[in-house]
Amino acid sequence: MIAKRVIFEGRVQGVGFRYTVKDLSRGFDVCGWVKNLPEGSVELQVMGEKDEVESFIKEIAEESTVAHHIKNLTAEKIPLLEKCSGFRIDR
Repeated sequence: MIAKRVIFEGRVQGVGFRYTVKDLSRGFDVCGWVKNLPEGSVELQVMGEKDEVESFIKEIAEESTVAHHIKNLTAEKIPLLEKCSGFRIDR
């Protein structure tokens, strides 16, 4: 198991980005959350098997309907998420 924190930058707020990510999460064996950040970016924290996490992030960044809104993304490994169950939009 791994966990990652990903920051998506670009025109990623006000375009259904978080809802698209939540929908996409249903196709992967991952848990975590996604939320808007005050400066206009979106944060994703996700946990699962390495292949699932990497495939999920790739799907968001390259294949999703909101991929063209992403101008930059940064990803880093983080400690495993505690009590992680399901995937949600955090406010």
